[in-house]
Amino acid sequence: MTIRQFFLKALYPLIMLRTKLFPHAQAVKMNTRKTLAPVSFYTLSVTANNGSMIDLSMFRGKKILVVNTASNCGFTGQYAELEALYRDHREDLVVIGFPANDFKQQEQLDDAAIAEFCQVNFGVSFPLAKKSTVINGKDQHPVFKWLTHADQNGWCNQQPLWNFNKYLVDEQGRLIAFFAHTISPLQKEVMQFIH
Repeated sequence: MTIRQFFLKALYPLIMLRTKLFPHAQAVKMNTRKTLAPVSFYTLSVTANNGSMIDLSMFRGKKILVVNTASNCGFTGQYAELEALYRDHREDLVVIGFPANDFKQQEQLDDAAIAEFCQVNFGVSFPLAKKSTVINGKDQHPVFKWLTHADQNGWCNQQPLWNFNKYLVDEQGRLIAFFAHTISPLQKEVMQFIH
């Protein structure tokens, strides 16, 4: 862990306190109409950071929380919260981290170094994707293209606002919610969908 990463980890509780006091206007979006996706989420796959393939259809029947992550961000402390959520609910929930360098060069590590950083500093055991582009554009990962385009998921056009944005897919492959980086994975806004 670098000095910057150590400082950011220590600062994380203060950052989250600030976001609770001054919430972001687009922090939570929900699929209140329970709109079905025109394109099946289960047709997608992910290359894990170790090079293996993850076929998302193998998670049918579980909720899936997809999160864009970074190692040098003020919200990197959410790795620990994501791991706690995954450990406590792994029978019914899969967390998949998508390391990305889309916001101010906050993920400059390679895939092996990202995996080591996450495991050593936060005990991460949930799957991590190969470093990807998550924001809109020609290189956007197909999973994030599905999550952020209503013509694919049925309702949501919300692009990631920053690192640690969360998209929750239900047991039937329907996108049910978006949570901004300002929402902890352990906050009631997320937990109401997990239990």
